[in-house]
Amino acid sequence: MKLAIIGGGSTYTPELVDGFARLRAELPISELALVDPARDRLEAVGAVSRRILAKQGHPGRVLTTSSLDEGVDGADAVLFQLRVGGQAARNVDETLPLEFCCVGQETTGAGGLAKALRTVPVVLDLADRVRKLAPEARIVDFTNPVGIVTRALLDAGHDAVGLCNVAIGFQRRFAAELGVEPERIRLDHVGLNHLTWERGVKLDGEEILPSIIERSADEIAEGNQVPVSVIRRLGMIPSYYLRYYYMHDQVVEEERNAPTRASAVAQIEEKLLELYRDPSVDEKPELLSKRGGAFYSEAAVQLLASLVGGKADVQVVNVRNNGTLPFLDDAAVIEVSASVGAAGIEPLPQSPLPPALRGLIAHVSAYEELAIDAAIRGGRDRVFDALLAHPLIGQADLAGKLADALIAANAQHLPWAESR
Repeated sequence: MKLAIIGGGSTYTPELVDGFARLRAELPISELALVDPARDRLEAVGAVSRRILAKQGHPGRVLTTSSLDEGVDGADAVLFQLRVGGQAARNVDETLPLEFCCVGQETTGAGGLAKALRTVPVVLDLADRVRKLAPEARIVDFTNPVGIVTRALLDAGHDAVGLCNVAIGFQRRFAAELGVEPERIRLDHVGLNHLTWERGVKLDGEEILPSIIERSADEIAEGNQVPVSVIRRLGMIPSYYLRYYYMHDQVVEEERNAPTRASAVAQIEEKLLELYRDPSVDEKPELLSKRGGAFYSEAAVQLLASLVGGKADVQVVNVRNNGTLPFLDDAAVIEVSASVGAAGIEPLPQSPLPPALRGLIAHVSAYEELAIDAAIRGGRDRVFDALLAHPLIGQADLAGKLADALIAANAQHLPWAESR
């Protein structure tokens, strides 16, 4: 099969390539097309990718190109992993909201909206071109904010699914702690992208979440940076991103006194690119683990193997709600376990959620709907509406000031802003 990666010059890519090489029995890729306008980065990433495949005896060809037409033509699947504005724009996402006493994060709150405004139109334009070049190709979105981008793709009629590494990270963590194969662990993972809880963990079909919490709640709380009291009270494990809701003011104070994640990642990326240019480097560097995206390659291989290779199974993906969570609109995109196969994706039935989850999920889902509208149609009023609807903002005066600040900071990426 041919797989095209839009944003192939990302320093993430060797993580993917390593997974493709190790798991080639599940996903036999004959051609990997890395598409990216940044030629210097692309050549460095392409070179190390070829060496990784060669060292592991993988026969696949790696094509590097800045031409979308060349990269996507004939592809069976297309993976989106792009960042409009790069780490510089991310740094603004992480710092500007702090000026208004709001959390600064690239997928959550005001920073997440700014990223959506920049990203959604670009992804939709690329997806329209993919549809013309490879009409049968499945689109896998790893571009943040994943839930918003995936819904925008689906709303535009694309055959798309969103992927995040949070769930597989939990699965691998629990499996390692228990000393069992990951395949024996099944998660009851529910919510929206970057707003999820593990409300069940089954080992060979037997529920073990209560014992995990009883034994490891303190360690889990420390790792996820959420209060252990919340874990015990809910009887569930919130993802790391719930800290922005459960501990908002504390996080703001922490962020004001620490370097941004964007600045740290920029330094990591610079070092990684130096390594990728070294002809002696033929495996993914240890430094890559500090870049983020743990187990991303395994998640991507599993998903593509099911969608394109016909290996039907259950995976955690971002997919249309379609009645799965009855308190949400059918068109909403949720992150849950689903049956995935060549014939399609079907969310597994969900038992009723407690109000503590139901209310927050509905609130953020409504914001996401407004965020997509703002990203596609533009305008200060729509940006204001989305900010006002977000549970971490929700005040008219604050939403107005943030709307003006976000538009001004991102004007070069927002064609409609130039006419204001």
